[in-house]
Amino acid sequence: MSITVLVADDQALVRDGIVTVLSLADGIDVIGEASDGIEAVALAEELTPDVVLMDLRMPNLGGAEATARLAQARPGVKVLVLTTFGDDASIDSALRAGAAGFLTKDAGREEMIAAIRATAAGGTPLDARIAGRVVAGLPEAHPVSLHERFPELTAREADVLRLMAEGATNPEIAEHLFLGVSTVKSHINSLFAKLGVSRRSDAIALARGDGGHRPQPGDRDRRLH
Repeated sequence: MSITVLVADDQALVRDGIVTVLSLADGIDVIGEASDGIEAVALAEELTPDVVLMDLRMPNLGGAEATARLAQARPGVKVLVLTTFGDDASIDSALRAGAAGFLTKDAGREEMIAAIRATAAGGTPLDARIAGRVVAGLPEAHPVSLHERFPELTAREADVLRLMAEGATNPEIAEHLFLGVSTVKSHINSLFAKLGVSRRSDAIALARGDGGHRPQPGDRDRRLH
């Protein structure tokens, strides 16, 4: 089945160029276009695409705010953010809002198509330069420190969380840790439950230390009732 995509960008030439590129890709179907965040949210609620390719800087409603609204209204719709390199504040806002991945506007055709496919498959694609900035925000970038911060995690779950925060997809994590993809998914489901989160972006935000307070046992107990 085709991956359905909604393209949101306020610049008509940029938007048309993206639509043209995606229309030539096998297995990708552009089902809508939006020129601002308000229109993007409305169309995404109506059309429920697999992926929204969302520009961060748009009039009326920015990409980060639109992403946050979509996370509430259509949690099954994944958002791949388009940004210019160096827009740190907006990138942080979009990550906290629930963006699945980030792509810079100077990305090539193959990189864009691969990022859309990875996002649809549940990955967290990050432009290499953005990934460097995300990782730089980690208090410690090794699994021991994450294990110390989140002692409820096993050492292997801490490894998986670290690699997630570095932008690795599930297959990449599996290759790095010499595990099967299904085993990686099991570790992710387990660490989600232990950390009290339900989305990959929330787990990454916790790993970076900017995702709010660390969930306490009582918090998780209350969620279960």
